[in-house]
Amino acid sequence: MTTQRTSGRAKRTAAAAAVVAALLTTAACGGGDDGGSKNGAAGFDAANNKVAQASAVKKGGTLRFGSVQDADSWDTTRGYYGFMWDFSRYYSRQLVTNKTEPGAAGAEVTPDLATGVAKVTDDGKTYTYTLRDGVTWEDGKPITSKDVKYGIERVWAQDVLSGGPTYLKEVLDPKGEYKGPYKDKAADHLGLKAIDTPDDKTIVFHLPQANSDFEEMLALTSGSPVRQDKDTKSKYGLHPFSSGPYKFASYSPGKDLKLVRNENWKASSDPVRKAYPDAITIKFFSNANDLDQRLINGDLDIDLAQTGMSPQGRTAALKQHKGNLDNPVSGYVRYAVFPQSVKPFDNEHCRKAVIYGADHVSLQTARGGPVAGGDIGTNMLPPSVPGAEGQKYDPYEIAGANKSGNAAKAKEELKACGKPNGFSTTIAVRNNKPVEVATAESMQAALKKIGVNVQIDQYDGAQTPGIIGSPANVKKKNYGIIIMGWGPDFPSVQGYGLPLWNSKYILESGNNNYALIKDKKIDGLFDQYVKTLDDGGKSKIATEINHKVMEGAYYLPFVYEKFINWRSDRVANIYTSNGYSGMYDFVNLGLKSSK
Repeated sequence: MTTQRTSGRAKRTAAAAAVVAALLTTAACGGGDDGGSKNGAAGFDAANNKVAQASAVKKGGTLRFGSVQDADSWDTTRGYYGFMWDFSRYYSRQLVTNKTEPGAAGAEVTPDLATGVAKVTDDGKTYTYTLRDGVTWEDGKPITSKDVKYGIERVWAQDVLSGGPTYLKEVLDPKGEYKGPYKDKAADHLGLKAIDTPDDKTIVFHLPQANSDFEEMLALTSGSPVRQDKDTKSKYGLHPFSSGPYKFASYSPGKDLKLVRNENWKASSDPVRKAYPDAITIKFFSNANDLDQRLINGDLDIDLAQTGMSPQGRTAALKQHKGNLDNPVSGYVRYAVFPQSVKPFDNEHCRKAVIYGADHVSLQTARGGPVAGGDIGTNMLPPSVPGAEGQKYDPYEIAGANKSGNAAKAKEELKACGKPNGFSTTIAVRNNKPVEVATAESMQAALKKIGVNVQIDQYDGAQTPGIIGSPANVKKKNYGIIIMGWGPDFPSVQGYGLPLWNSKYILESGNNNYALIKDKKIDGLFDQYVKTLDDGGKSKIATEINHKVMEGAYYLPFVYEKFINWRSDRVANIYTSNGYSGMYDFVNLGLKSSK
């Protein structure tokens, strides 16, 4: 898609800091409070794909988040961090949003501002919604269909509002004909022809081509309404105007943020949000260990970023406070990818040699082991995406017979690709991701045994789009192996795999199809997928795409990533959701008491 999207997507894939595998293994096996009897904790994994402390929730109190990272933007158009999408539901609404249910159900869409899901006509190209009665802004004025249209039009203003997801722009205006509301010559700045607003309650979307994930795209925070007279353009993220149950009270970037109740929000108009706390705060920290200690001490309730505790905090928590922890699958796959522009990886047998030569248990350990790293990845479709088969689909027996590597099969593949004595190559890793360096070192050691000599090049992680995102630079630097990770923007094969595997998304800069896959069958399956409206058919195609990707040996998956996340004793009605890649669903968190 666009470079703005892909660079933002790379931000979203940011993971926790270095992993101390040995400490983790000791901690994970070291007992501790796993039943939650101490300090009122709910128990280990009590909120993992199920609701913990639902009956204990009370109205009132202050819910306290902490984070070592502020949002990329709190502007609903510009935000691309996963935790921003999750948190923004406190102050923004969409026509449809994710269900407030644990696990897989949380990835489904449900009506929000709209009275129901879309009325879909014209062979999947027309979507019609009616707004609910009583939906209002924080000043009490009604939210109209024109507000929704204007909020979506802002996605086109990438020169002013760069950063957020651009799916709606690409699906509604694939030729890029609309110039955005700030350059719109229409008197009302509502000149986007793909959206009609015949009255204040009705909004109609006209897609040039059907796309079966369109409602998933509307459920993203970029589908939020914005009122024109409150649009401060590039400054909007400092104080978004609320359409939800909470509004901004104060915000100091990088320091703290406070939300308070929006007194003009009506519970009767909102079937999604319960609005339990009176106030919601975020405190930003510069040091992850400091944050974790504040969580453990009970000064804070939830880690906003949801990428797992740091090794030091995690070790202490697993030993002494296991009942406060959940260990969800994150929705991200961590992997190595083989650019076909770099010889000899233009030959699939050389790619397979590396897959068979790697020690997959060692790679899992480098990522943090089964608890904080994740289960060994055997294919490239995350477990949260419909059509995924998990470890049941393991074409190279990565989690089975070959989990510690298979030198004999690797050498057979080397012979088949004309490199019986091996070859030399370079692994590219981000210098701000110590866990990636550890992973590269694991590959380096294992591949040496089959005659593949590897150099490790650590590049500036902040420059990812122009370094590994530039196919010309990848070829110049001889990056035969790139270590990366990816998670779904929304849980479908399109929301995950399109920029990775479709030939149309090979870009000169900001590229994410690192393998440079140009497979007509894969492209054709994606074309078929967006026109398929039934869920069963979509899942079947997703499975087929994943199989084609794995058969091409373009990737070596490491793990289906898992995290260790903290919840305080005070928190009630808490659960993880596939809609937010295994994070806690923030919007209906509450407290056991109003203290």
